[in-house]
Amino acid sequence: MKEIELKDPYTIPYKGIYAVCDKNNQYAEIIEHTDCYGGAAWSKFHYSHSSLVLNTRSIGNIIRYLVRTGTSDLDLKPSRSAAGIESVVVSDDEVHITYAGLGGGGVGATKCRALAEGVLRYECTESGGGRAAKGSIVVPRRERVLIGIDDTDTKETGATWTLTHNIAKELNCPGSVYISHTLVQLYPVAAKTQNCVSTVLEFGCTDNAAKEELLESIRGALLKYSVSDQTGMVVLSDFDAKEVYRYSKQCRQGELTKDYAIQYANEHSVEIWMNGNGVIGALAALAWFARPDESIRLEAEIE
Repeated sequence: MKEIELKDPYTIPYKGIYAVCDKNNQYAEIIEHTDCYGGAAWSKFHYSHSSLVLNTRSIGNIIRYLVRTGTSDLDLKPSRSAAGIESVVVSDDEVHITYAGLGGGGVGATKCRALAEGVLRYECTESGGGRAAKGSIVVPRRERVLIGIDDTDTKETGATWTLTHNIAKELNCPGSVYISHTLVQLYPVAAKTQNCVSTVLEFGCTDNAAKEELLESIRGALLKYSVSDQTGMVVLSDFDAKEVYRYSKQCRQGELTKDYAIQYANEHSVEIWMNGNGVIGALAALAWFARPDESIRLEAEIE
């Protein structure tokens, strides 16, 4: 028998908790990176009943809660609605999130989230057993930055999705958190390398300085490691990507020109950082951030 020593047997700290806000602080997406998906799935079910929560999604071991900001009264009931998000309040460059729960749900609502990476400070009550518990955490306010990239490889060398992930992972930092990576299937045009797939990276940045440093670093890495002279890199700084839905649909249904892609980007607040032919697919990728299970199917459409 192997005897084990548990430092804190009733706490499983989340790997990270981040809050991305819209420009008016009316909506936020709380992104929780869990170390125990079973517990997070339980939270996802119960939190979905909170009046502030508009939508929930899970991608791997990350749970994403789209919420409206504000405060609500939770009516906690064992087994049926045993935990929830009570408030999401934006104050200057910080987001204050309050969770509450009964029993094991209270454990998750307090120390498990309080000890997550990205949390600046916290307050929590005693939890566990049959008690109701409440925990409040404060995290940096972030804005979403989407980077579409395509055409970094040739028919002989490379793969865009691997290069982009490795670059993003190296640049992950408190000021610019690497949130998601999505492969996007495009219409198989004649000029494709093989599978005609582009990539979108999602970051949460705390301020413009962090964003600019991130983007300069990504472009520098692409210039260094791309084996293609037609690399495209485009950037959209927005809470959602609705402005490029129409273009993405067109790019997944037929062949488009580089001139049309550049014109569309200029008309819809998308920055072009590298203007090779890859801008065509890079622009189409933006619409599919954080939808990796859908984006790989050509027949899928964004709702």
